[in-house]
Amino acid sequence: MKDPDSREFHFTTQDFQRIRKLIHEHAGISLADSKQELVYSRLSRRLRATGIPTFADYLKRLEQNDEQEWEAFANSLTTNLTAFFREEHHFPILAEHLRKQDGKHPIVLWCSASSTGEEAYSMAMTAVDAFDSFDPPVTIIATDLDTNVLETARKGMYPIEQVEKLGADRLKRFFLCGTGVNTGFAKVRPELQRLITFRKLNLLDEQWPIRDPLDAIFCRNVMIYFDKETQLAILKKFAPLLHSDGLMFAGHSENFFHADDYFRPRGKTVYELSPVFKADRQPGLTQTTGHKHV
Repeated sequence: MKDPDSREFHFTTQDFQRIRKLIHEHAGISLADSKQELVYSRLSRRLRATGIPTFADYLKRLEQNDEQEWEAFANSLTTNLTAFFREEHHFPILAEHLRKQDGKHPIVLWCSASSTGEEAYSMAMTAVDAFDSFDPPVTIIATDLDTNVLETARKGMYPIEQVEKLGADRLKRFFLCGTGVNTGFAKVRPELQRLITFRKLNLLDEQWPIRDPLDAIFCRNVMIYFDKETQLAILKKFAPLLHSDGLMFAGHSENFFHADDYFRPRGKTVYELSPVFKADRQPGLTQTTGHKHV
């Protein structure tokens, strides 16, 4: 760890503990002791940007409920690692599931931690391919806590070297190559963007503006930042939002055996509703949540 005396800003263990408490309460993120240097590095940028001289003063500002700075604070400590078709084995499963739903009801998917948009656009490409149409019967809700990454997602513009990894066929079908000032970038086609609504949402909020029922929820590589209690609270809220045959997709290092009253494994990091939960529902009905789509 860096010598505290060489730091630009004084940063104590007490400061770190206050930050851990605040980010856990606000976003459910559990910071390990080993993250102290990372936290200092990321939040030092906020001290420079705001002109606040010490971490103690910065934390006092947060505790006084400065809404704008709370957003910047959460954005600074949120990890946003993602890629197109990350954990690729999920997408054939999603395609098959979508085709099974065709004609039953409007198909609604939720990408619950969309980051910069690659996951949501991968879901949209899968839907287009599954129905061989740019007008599939699918709506995708994509949410994230971080407003900065949501702005990138809405724009749908990515470095060409990132998109080229998808292969020539997908690049040609789903993207427009930039020219002029946008040379070196590729933009998602408007027909694909129309399938997705990007909105800010905190998974720790008591109420989610999501209307049930959903056909699938993607919540991948997010739960690893939450403790088991927080994970369970979120999973308990996911379950009522799904159709009885709905699927939940998790990250490669996540498992939810502690939530077996709500979900059971169906495949590699794919979950379905547990018989216990479905038995508690009234036949033919989903639980009423009073929520509506964002």
